[in-house]
Amino acid sequence: MVHEGALLESRTLRASVAERTEVLDKVRVLSLLPDGLHVTTRMVADYFDVAERTVNRLMQRHRDELTDNGMRTLRGPELELFKRDTLSLFPGSYPQPRSNLTLFTRRAVLNVAMLLRDSEIARRIRTYLLDAEQAHRAASTALPGPSHVDDSVVHDLIAWLDRRIAQTVAEQTLPGPAVDETRVRQLAEEAVRGVLGRTIVPLLNQAIGSQRELRLQLAENEAEMVQLRRVLREHEAAGSMAALDAMNGREFKRHIAWLCRRDGCEQVTVTGGHADAGADVLGHTADGRRLVVRCRARTPSSNITCADVRGFIGMARVEYEADVALLVATAPFTRDALLMAARHEVTAVHRGLLEAWNNGAKLRVLE
Repeated sequence: MVHEGALLESRTLRASVAERTEVLDKVRVLSLLPDGLHVTTRMVADYFDVAERTVNRLMQRHRDELTDNGMRTLRGPELELFKRDTLSLFPGSYPQPRSNLTLFTRRAVLNVAMLLRDSEIARRIRTYLLDAEQAHRAASTALPGPSHVDDSVVHDLIAWLDRRIAQTVAEQTLPGPAVDETRVRQLAEEAVRGVLGRTIVPLLNQAIGSQRELRLQLAENEAEMVQLRRVLREHEAAGSMAALDAMNGREFKRHIAWLCRRDGCEQVTVTGGHADAGADVLGHTADGRRLVVRCRARTPSSNITCADVRGFIGMARVEYEADVALLVATAPFTRDALLMAARHEVTAVHRGLLEAWNNGAKLRVLE
């Protein structure tokens, strides 16, 4: 059995188990930021019960390896956008002010566990990781099937190779007592190369190709699972109309921006103030159409009227030349307001439609 300390010394060994991120939650549940993908340096330190400076020193020594496994540092506009759309929903994770922010994926956190010496949690993860890997390999070896090569197959292959060499030598040497040993050796080598080239090498190439396809499939499955976990976590955080009703205006705008991103929109930003002429969210749909959204967090007993729709139509069409205009509200629309929105190709996301959208349904206009 491989000792857990081997992971501390061998980058190759660490790379061989870098995909086993499920081990993290087996030892201790890893809390993520609201995006469902990342944790901060402080969160990593808390997870491993070490000081934040310990993680910082580890980052300095192994930055390249950690970067390869998903660690990244945000600065400038990218940091401001992340602070506004993600960290503002999780204020305890981000001490202010900061000019940069380092984020870790689950894979990067597992990488830290394989590098961190002074942590009992990290040691338990390494032990669990190697135990699970050994059990998996033992089970794979014990299973019958094409991947299990019996010793008799190897012996038969060697015997066949011997016969093939002898046949080749006999066919290409002249009969007689004098045998050129150099010529025999040359013929034997040519026979071996021929056999390897026609049989062994194609089999190895096929095996390598199959392994590559399997790794790609596993990576796709992991990405899909991460996305599902993120959606579920957001759904738990704001999965009911009661949760939306409890949001203030700013929180409601950020949540609508997240729903747009979830449905494939890009370059989505939350605006606000007089300079934006009343737009709350701007962005582009997946196929490149310009998206303009106005958000109205109102009580369920109130209504969105024609005046609300009329003001949005002018702003969306004149100021922004919007291709897709959404008027999203936690309140119902009056009948006249719905008719006006339809005439001017404004999508009225009323309370009922908003509830369905929030629960996972996609808006057709964004597809």
